[in-house]
Amino acid sequence: MRLGAHMSTAGGTFRALERAAEYGMDACQIFTKNQRQWAAKPPPDDAVAAFRDKMGEVGIAPDALVAHASYLINLATPDDALWEKSTTSLGGELRACDALGVPSLVVHPGAHVGSGTEAGMARVVAAIDSIYGAADAPVAMTLLETTAGQGTTLGATLDELRVILAGVASPERVGVCLDTCHLFAAGYDFRAESDYRALVAQIDGTVGLDAVRAIHLNDSQHGLGSRKDRHAHIGEGEIGRDGFGWFLMDPRWRDLPGILETEKGDDGEGDRKNMATLRGLAAPAD
Repeated sequence: MRLGAHMSTAGGTFRALERAAEYGMDACQIFTKNQRQWAAKPPPDDAVAAFRDKMGEVGIAPDALVAHASYLINLATPDDALWEKSTTSLGGELRACDALGVPSLVVHPGAHVGSGTEAGMARVVAAIDSIYGAADAPVAMTLLETTAGQGTTLGATLDELRVILAGVASPERVGVCLDTCHLFAAGYDFRAESDYRALVAQIDGTVGLDAVRAIHLNDSQHGLGSRKDRHAHIGEGEIGRDGFGWFLMDPRWRDLPGILETEKGDDGEGDRKNMATLRGLAAPAD
């Protein structure tokens, strides 16, 4: 697995790549815009050039890059105005990915807010079809992230993601981002090797292994099935080190970006610590 973290773009989008390289990462996740604001302009030409130049300079391959969409987006909402705003925003972020050369954008499927799971999934499908059916359709893939299942959020079950992927008109444009904390909080156990193998079989039987294009590597502060999305440092939460070892040693994920979303601490101390832990787990035993 290509290991990295979500890195700050403060000072310029290319700075995220510099920071990733400083920590010895070979993958990186970014925001293409301020995640707390709806408004966003396409990245200017000089920012695009600086990002693409830095990518080659630090040696992080394009397919090891991923962006994360704004947390404001809710593709599953029954509110027409919010759905339109969310769909437009997601389309804009995907086009920003195209400009920067980032191949995929992670987004939470959204919350149905009482309209029901089936209705919510239909809204997600309609949003994705609207974006990729447009004349100026983006090239970057949309990756639906597994969720912890809090409230009415969709994506806590692999079967929900399967239904969405099966429903879109262009399934080759949509994939999945697994989040270890979210999977665990949603009730998927993978701490023992037998449980990990069972989980991989479930992934294969629902969304399919080929649909998985990125993995968020986060331990969980809360227990199995808690439905609470609270990240912990690797090996210091309820999942523990072994659960991450199975992912890291699995050759099926070898080329995927594995992204930390844990607390960074002072001067990136958290990222440095977690990267060291993950690299230790990925190393073959003597």
